[in-house]
Amino acid sequence: MKTRLLLLTAACAMTLALATTPPAAPTPSATLPAVVPAKAGRMLERAKMLASDEFEGRAPASPGEEKTVAYLVSEFNKMGLEPGNPDGTYIQDVPLVGITSTPTLAFTVGGKAMPMTPINDYVGFTTRVVKHLEQKDSDVVFVGYGVVAPEYNWDDYKGVDVRGKTVVMLVNDPPVLDPKTGQLDPKVFGGKAMTYYGRWMYKYEIAAAKGAAACIIVHETIPAAYPYAVVVASNSRENFTLRTPDGNAGNIALNGWFTLEAAQRLFAACGQDYFKLKQAAVSRDFHPVALGAKAAFTVDTTLRNVDSKNVVAKLTGSDPMLSHEYVVYSAHWDHLGRNAALSGDQIYNGADDNASGVALLLEVANSFAALPAAQHPKRTVVFLSITAEEKGLLGSRFYARNPLYPLDHTLANVNTDGANYYGRTGDVRIIGLGASTLDDDATEVAKNQGRTITPDQAPEKGSYYRSDHFEFAKLGVPAIYVKRGLNYVGQPAGWGVKFEAEFDLKDYHKVTDEVKPDWTFAGGAQDAEFLTQLITRVANTDTWPTWRPGNEFKAKRDVMMAEKKP
Repeated sequence: MKTRLLLLTAACAMTLALATTPPAAPTPSATLPAVVPAKAGRMLERAKMLASDEFEGRAPASPGEEKTVAYLVSEFNKMGLEPGNPDGTYIQDVPLVGITSTPTLAFTVGGKAMPMTPINDYVGFTTRVVKHLEQKDSDVVFVGYGVVAPEYNWDDYKGVDVRGKTVVMLVNDPPVLDPKTGQLDPKVFGGKAMTYYGRWMYKYEIAAAKGAAACIIVHETIPAAYPYAVVVASNSRENFTLRTPDGNAGNIALNGWFTLEAAQRLFAACGQDYFKLKQAAVSRDFHPVALGAKAAFTVDTTLRNVDSKNVVAKLTGSDPMLSHEYVVYSAHWDHLGRNAALSGDQIYNGADDNASGVALLLEVANSFAALPAAQHPKRTVVFLSITAEEKGLLGSRFYARNPLYPLDHTLANVNTDGANYYGRTGDVRIIGLGASTLDDDATEVAKNQGRTITPDQAPEKGSYYRSDHFEFAKLGVPAIYVKRGLNYVGQPAGWGVKFEAEFDLKDYHKVTDEVKPDWTFAGGAQDAEFLTQLITRVANTDTWPTWRPGNEFKAKRDVMMAEKKP
């Protein structure tokens, strides 16, 4: 099993004391322009506004979206930033379909019925745009980790036709060990780091490509990197998909998650030991196992077409020869909205995720908007606040596939998801460090602030594939994902890591993700200056950012740039 950053299982007796001692004074750099000082108080007020009950959790296609979009447009307009859509507005419509799924799922094993209870045993949903789906007598097949990766000589579907069948699979990548060291082999599926093959999105995609009727992933908290409650909160209510002419006819009919207990019960009824099969799946020699069960499911849906919105502003570049080239800075505005089924607090305010990140984006936008025209970067900076990230990166996927500005004229995407609302740090974290030359720019800017760069401390969580920059990266645009640092000034070593784990345990995708009384955004102001400098540096560069040799997205970019139009 892949090593995971363990979530805290008991409350930490730690004080969220704010650091007041600044790091060593940075050394000014003549290559970087002066920055309008970021205002921590302004960031805090914006986060409070976006995370207030008035905004109802900022779900797409809700009154909360209308308020959020109106607020963002107003803020960009007050700054004096230009509308980011070439049509003269701050809006890019994102055509979505809202799908509320009501599933049933049952198995028959040896002639005996084995019903499954929604939520308690499984979560099921569909992304097909149809009113009713039904499947009977679908053979159930265990396909290990559900991965087909030719570059690793790996095929979990080998020798089996799964068309019309129900496939059950494990979460994350196969944890392959190096026979010499006994440790995870970094040359196979990234070693400790999760790859795209480990993401639920990939698993549903490959099952659909193989023609399966249903795909059910067995949830385990440590390899998934989040508890089952997150799966329930994210998938048991209205979900969204991009509107397509065929209504997503090629997608899996039933996407689902099993609890570990439900999976064990099903396997045992079929005469199989779940953990023995799980162990067998960690091998290239693994072959799919027909469990001898039949699945039957239905999915009834409530559908609605909606036009959600990305909010876009821009600062036109100062160099007439380069102003038609772009750096895109993104942060998603959406969260999980309201759940009327909850008793007590029903609003997922999403203060950390991602009201804080939007406050950070707005502060960076403020810094650029306040610069005299002569100090504008050479290239155009696009500020993109994105919808439906929580629904599967849909807003960024739509932008990447329907860019307002050509991707072959886009130097880079800089993305933030969450901000530092506590004290200053001696470092900046880069998720996916080593992917591109943007890391070099980040390192130089951090040095200018007297800070260092910290890599992702838990690459096994697959965070690089879980935020909006990924949709840019998939199409070849170099993308960097910037997160708050972990080395808080004035706090003991390890405090930042414990804080992250505490947030994952108590607040992530829960109604408790609210602005806390001790938030100050002192660290957010520091990071706003970092991001302003980073974006400026990239927008003024003589050399375009590139993916590192061997990176999975490099080939796409190479083809794109070879075919680039003037």
